[in-house]
Amino acid sequence: MDGPEQATDEVRQMDVPVYNMTGDQVGSMTIDEGSLGGEVNPRLIKQAYVRYHSNRRQGSARTRSRGQIKSSNKKLVRQKGSGRARHGNRTVAQFRGGGRAFAKTRTREDFRQSMPRKMRRQANRNAMLAKLIDGEVKVLESLELSEPGTRRIVEALKALGVDRSALVAVSSRVDRARNVQLSCRNMDEVRTCRAADLNCFEMLNNRYLVIAKEDLEAWLTGPSSQTDKGTRGDPMDARGEESR
Repeated sequence: MDGPEQATDEVRQMDVPVYNMTGDQVGSMTIDEGSLGGEVNPRLIKQAYVRYHSNRRQGSARTRSRGQIKSSNKKLVRQKGSGRARHGNRTVAQFRGGGRAFAKTRTREDFRQSMPRKMRRQANRNAMLAKLIDGEVKVLESLELSEPGTRRIVEALKALGVDRSALVAVSSRVDRARNVQLSCRNMDEVRTCRAADLNCFEMLNNRYLVIAKEDLEAWLTGPSSQTDKGTRGDPMDARGEESR
């Protein structure tokens, strides 16, 4: 008889370098690829991305139908004898200034898409895996400023090799996040968000992700890590934020 089957799935670990604000590597952190999905799933990421994008639509575009046009109801020409086509008033779609044949009246709710929470979180973590594989995640030892200063953020991003758009994930603590947010708001290609609210839409809309080691560890072990069947109703998920 053959011996017991050996597990074929190997636990793959990746070492992510940790930098300081001057761009020097001061350490590394180990991340389990299996906890992030093991391999990149483009279909899942796209489905989640389209869902996040669609749910951000305001649904505020409006055009007027024929009945909403304010105009005289007088008949243009007599019904017979003129040799012209038979028309009523000028509010019809074929006349300039008339209403639209299919007026836009859809609301925000008409564009919303649903996706199971488990799938959303798997997509978010899979997007993080894709960023890590491509080397587009810059982990800092600490992301905190004593006072607002755009120059410090510019110098830090340059030292980290960030030459394209970047998403700076700030701490959930207001005292740590405020100065960083004020420093980034004048930069065109830099966006900020709370580390707890990281999702695939925000990550994929920017080339680089800059995040503190503490915040990344909290995100990896926080509610976003609950992708099993016991996700619903777990105390860790008491907040139930839609962004995750």
